[in-house]
Amino acid sequence: MQTASPLVLVSVIIPAYNAEAFIGRTLKSVLSQTYTNVEVLVVDDGSQDTTAEIVKSFAQQDERVTLLQQKNAGVAAARNLAIEKSRGEYIAPIDADDIWYPQKLEKQVQSMLEADLSVGLVYAWSVDIDEEDAIIGKYNLHYNLNFQSVEGNVYPAMLYSNIIGNGSVPLIRRTCFEKVGGYNSKLREQNAQGCEDWDIYLRIAEYYQFRAVPEFLIGYRQVSGSMSRNCTAMERSYNLVMADARQRRPETSSRIYNWSASNFYIYMLSIGRACGDYWSTLAWLYKAIKLDYSPLLKSSVYKCFIICLFKISAKYLISLIWSEEQSRLQFPKKIQSSKKVAINGVNTVSESQKEIYKIQYFPWQPYELIKWQRWLYIVQLCQTVSH
Repeated sequence: MQTASPLVLVSVIIPAYNAEAFIGRTLKSVLSQTYTNVEVLVVDDGSQDTTAEIVKSFAQQDERVTLLQQKNAGVAAARNLAIEKSRGEYIAPIDADDIWYPQKLEKQVQSMLEADLSVGLVYAWSVDIDEEDAIIGKYNLHYNLNFQSVEGNVYPAMLYSNIIGNGSVPLIRRTCFEKVGGYNSKLREQNAQGCEDWDIYLRIAEYYQFRAVPEFLIGYRQVSGSMSRNCTAMERSYNLVMADARQRRPETSSRIYNWSASNFYIYMLSIGRACGDYWSTLAWLYKAIKLDYSPLLKSSVYKCFIICLFKISAKYLISLIWSEEQSRLQFPKKIQSSKKVAINGVNTVSESQKEIYKIQYFPWQPYELIKWQRWLYIVQLCQTVSH
């Protein structure tokens, strides 16, 4: 176990491309952390807006902030540049539109200091936020406490699902990058951005243990048009990352990869439907069921199928009656904002932490039971796998 010291430096790395809308709020959330011994390296990845000017204004007010600039080379290359220039013992990435809640770094650093050197990464929970930083979506604490709280040798769990969730979550020991290399910048060259985070987590999990802080400490922003909404590139990225994982660990059961891919396509399905791309939604649904029949036990799958068919048919019928321009005038596209909801009936992240100590009710639906049985199998694999 390491000796606790207030002098441990954390290097916060922020890749930023045309991020003027949110980079200010991101930096404020980082600079207002209760853990203050940080350096903040922002990489302007060839932005064409005022991102650099905003970062410079922060750097003038706080010497912990440094601006680096490069020609547009993608998020992986930007992160790698920041890591190369950083000095901290721990690396904490955050995307330029996300936010951290005040104790994020403090709690992760404490968890890392309480562990031995076999632990390379500490993660926590995220909430989705909208453009105004309001919490959106619904949260099942049974899911968080089980699926997103696994610790130790987590490699099988990381194959099954990206339990960390996004690129703004982890605190990573610098030696991890020295061991496994940096973020994979070659994915961008293959027009396959989107799973760089999942890829680095898998490579780290091959050699290091993970620890979890079971609290909501990250705000993951949902913005239409972001890279996470580019489904074609995401699918290509996922397939390349998993192909690489198969090559490195050929002994892993193929059914884990099938379950993982089916889960991924269900996620793509939700994005396609939210974006109004109903043909793609049906394609993701087909791919998910082809790999794993269990989604057929979900009533929401049939509802999604019917809605997509209705939307596609309605659009076709409207196109027969009106020209495209008339259709636009008669039926303007409605942009529906995500519904702002509470986490288990509470409205703030701090209040939601209290909910984890209450009794959680297990979901007994057939589909959820199958998912739970599979997860128990994955957890058993985590307990038996060795680095």
